Amino acid sequence: MSWIAVAAVLGTLSVVAGAFGAHGLRDSVTPERLGAWQTGAHYALVHSAVILALALYGSATGRSIALPAWLFSAGIVLFSGSIFGLVLWELRALGPVTPLGGLCLIAGWASLLWLARGASAT
Repeated sequence: MSWIAVAAVLGTLSVVAGAFGAHGLRDSVTPERLGAWQTGAHYALVHSAVILALALYGSATGRSIALPAWLFSAGIVLFSGSIFGLVLWELRALGPVTPLGGLCLIAGWASLLWLARGASAT
């Protein structure tokens, strides 16, 4: 699967999650849990767009974007996915997964420094 397709799938799921939170969960969870859900959906959508930008950059330059794309993808699944599980099913076992996902997202951003080496400043 191409990174553009990965971005499309994750972006679609992010919008679905945001809409579900706004319309399907509004009356069934506490405001705190709804806020956590919206944070998960927001982070997933933002990082889906980053994966898309990386895919387009990689296509235009021929440079590998695999490391940051994998880290952002893992971060979305672990960070947002664990928040969704915590909100929907109160699966406390997912609590430690959320910061691991956050670390993947941070590492994804840090890995852009490696990708930026040698890139022209245009």
